[in-house]
Amino acid sequence: MALAGVTVTVEPVLEHQIQEVKLDGQEVYVPPLSMSENLSKLAHKIDFYKDESEGKGKPTSEGEKDGDEEKVLAPFQPSLWPWDSVRNKLKSSLTEISVLLDVLNLAKEKRYMVAENVSQESPEQKASLQLLSKKKSLIEASACLMRGADRLKKSQIEASNRTQNDFHIELLKLRQNWRLKRVGNTIFGDLSYKSAGSRFMQAGTFEVVKSSESTLEPEAGGPKSCLEVHIPSELEGVAYIQVEVKSVPDMMDLTSATLKMPAGLGSVPSDAYWQQKLEVAQNVLFCKELFAQLAREAVQVKGTSPHMVISNQIITNVFPGIQLCIVLCHYTGKEKKKLEHNHVLEHSLHQLLREVHYRNVNLDPPHPMYATLGMTKRRRMAGPQGVTRGELIQMAARYGRSSDTLLEQIIKQTKHAVLRVRTMHLIDELAVSIQDPQITAHWNCLNNSLQSSVRINITSYGYESVRTHLSLVIGVDSIQVILKDGRTCTLSFEDKELKDLIHWQVSQFHVLVVQQLVKFQGWLLLSLSGGIGSGDMETFGTAASIMFASPKGDRVLALKSGPSSGLTLSMKNLDPCEYNKSSPVTDPKWFNLGGQFKAINLDRLEGRNFASKMDMLMAKLTSG
Repeated sequence: MALAGVTVTVEPVLEHQIQEVKLDGQEVYVPPLSMSENLSKLAHKIDFYKDESEGKGKPTSEGEKDGDEEKVLAPFQPSLWPWDSVRNKLKSSLTEISVLLDVLNLAKEKRYMVAENVSQESPEQKASLQLLSKKKSLIEASACLMRGADRLKKSQIEASNRTQNDFHIELLKLRQNWRLKRVGNTIFGDLSYKSAGSRFMQAGTFEVVKSSESTLEPEAGGPKSCLEVHIPSELEGVAYIQVEVKSVPDMMDLTSATLKMPAGLGSVPSDAYWQQKLEVAQNVLFCKELFAQLAREAVQVKGTSPHMVISNQIITNVFPGIQLCIVLCHYTGKEKKKLEHNHVLEHSLHQLLREVHYRNVNLDPPHPMYATLGMTKRRRMAGPQGVTRGELIQMAARYGRSSDTLLEQIIKQTKHAVLRVRTMHLIDELAVSIQDPQITAHWNCLNNSLQSSVRINITSYGYESVRTHLSLVIGVDSIQVILKDGRTCTLSFEDKELKDLIHWQVSQFHVLVVQQLVKFQGWLLLSLSGGIGSGDMETFGTAASIMFASPKGDRVLALKSGPSSGLTLSMKNLDPCEYNKSSPVTDPKWFNLGGQFKAINLDRLEGRNFASKMDMLMAKLTSG
């Protein structure tokens, strides 16, 4: 078939071979060959192993040549041109392309050929197949994670079992919290506070042995233990310090408090964990040491009232009629009863002894490692400067060294607690009994164990702008009162003194309210006295009086307010006939100072309280 006028261009296929398909579906292709690499590839296809130089060096005459051909007939005559094979392949390719062109021309009835890029159809993707593949991938990933988690759980369980069941691991935990020592093949421990400067001679030695079976089973809810501790018999059970404050009429038989136990405190079971056993035994040792220290101080310290030490009890008088009893109770499981006690003072006792132990271990600065031993410069100069004993005590207290013993400190705290409760009850009783005026108390929440404060406000309903306030600073055995004008007075621990003082302030408040009403309504203040010297004498405190006249000067009111006598109101009317023109007094209202006053019954006046009654009375007299 003729191919005249048709130009055929032979080019390699543009598609590259796939080298690798990754897990995410990405294909990696083989990079195309350069021209030199392509030439080398084609050259490798040539067969250069056949020897075509056999005729070299032989005679080339026709006679010789024909003779040789007759003699030897070669089975195969190779091509003399090296590129003969390439030419043959190109020729065959050209023939195939020519045939293909003829087929296309016949099919499309066209005389030319257009070369276009052939687009590959994307394979059809089915959603169900994708879902199944993703599901399979997730199942494999989750199975891998679950296998890793199971291995971690197994390793953790094995480690915990190995730790709990190992005697040496348990012994290491015991050594981290308690002091141990080995005597031969036996291990002993110490529960005492000798390292903190303890003077208690009770031995707190316990023995550590290896147990054959676990102390607590997993069903019991407690950890396993491969060791046991043997506590001395004198430290077994539960001990506590009981503090009671009772008045003389309510005193009970304190000698029967040895085996009494407060509610909520139980014994330690025999199969308890070793940490719990040691903590309870050390608490018993601490309570015995605390009571021994208090008993030693009760015998040595001399106070205003003697201290009695009877068996496991210390009894002392706090105030007249009020006793403080400190009892060491050791419960061994034989008896269980309830007993009322003071939790705050018991906590204070424990805290005081722990502070003593802390000061023995932690020295106050300057420490010996960077300063010389001995007293400070101020204490060395105390003798030449003539410092008194009181100044030395203050100096020692400034450096954190209290000269009071544990018993004296707890007695002071008890006195303050009793005085504070007494004051609280007294203020509440007065606030209920005195309806006019109103008494309110605001207790300060920032207090300490030896001092607290309360602010008392006296107001009248509807006239809250007028008020009287006083502050009470409650100490150990006295109460300091700060009045509104800044004056201070010191009261003893007796309730009657504080009660009389509050009644006196209430009587002064009545006069203060009337004084403010006089200013508001424009009346004339004639006289005002906070402590009058005439009339009947008050049983306690002083009476106050006020005298004021109406704006016209035709009415004069006189009020007397006493803490025990109460309120007395009198009024006098002005008579114009009594005006004396020869008198040097030009204003007739001053003639009302003398003469007869008529008493007014305050109970029959209208008003809900004293302030409203006086307000309405003065308004009526002004308008009339």
